[in-house]
Amino acid sequence: MPSSKISRHSYHHGDLANALTGAALDLARAGGPDAVVLREAARQIGVSATAAYRHFSSRDELMHAVKDCALVELAERMQEELERVPADVDTVTRLTLSLRALGAGYIGFALDNPGLFRTAFTHAEPMTGRQGLDPMQTEPFLMLVGTLDSLAEQGVLAAQRRPFLELAAWGTVHGMAELLLDGPMRHLPPEVQRAAVDRALDMVIDGIMAARS
Repeated sequence: MPSSKISRHSYHHGDLANALTGAALDLARAGGPDAVVLREAARQIGVSATAAYRHFSSRDELMHAVKDCALVELAERMQEELERVPADVDTVTRLTLSLRALGAGYIGFALDNPGLFRTAFTHAEPMTGRQGLDPMQTEPFLMLVGTLDSLAEQGVLAAQRRPFLELAAWGTVHGMAELLLDGPMRHLPPEVQRAAVDRALDMVIDGIMAARS
């Protein structure tokens, strides 16, 4: 996966696509999806637009690559939160704390990286003749699915209550992130925002754990 730290002259022959993606990722980080422009990415690394179009035939194709990178960074942030979960607890407690960590990482990434978060879920795709990214096949979503499946395997979740829990949890957490970024909750004091996030995560965990055998 291309790094967002690629400098103007750091790419070598054959790596221009990665350099362009890295430059475009920086544009997204600073200005969101509207800032992702192929010509500007080419200018950032000091190559011609003609050279750039040999690797990305359109802005949509570049956007696809940038969205993929943004979702990787989101998954990495969620993984960082997972790694803070204590290892010396019982399995069910660890999985429950993992669910909270995933949600906290998701919202934390959105608030710390609004440009990348908006870009990851922009509706700029699909390209003609090519499907856009399916959010339900990306690593952040699959991390949630895996944790819920593990709870089901432990007998914590009743089989009839397992279906669609990932969608309900994702919808709640993603909605909270969007309200904090672009909705009326962005005007709330930081301490109120933090409390609202805590209550939202409480609600998600309590709802999931209520679906017991």
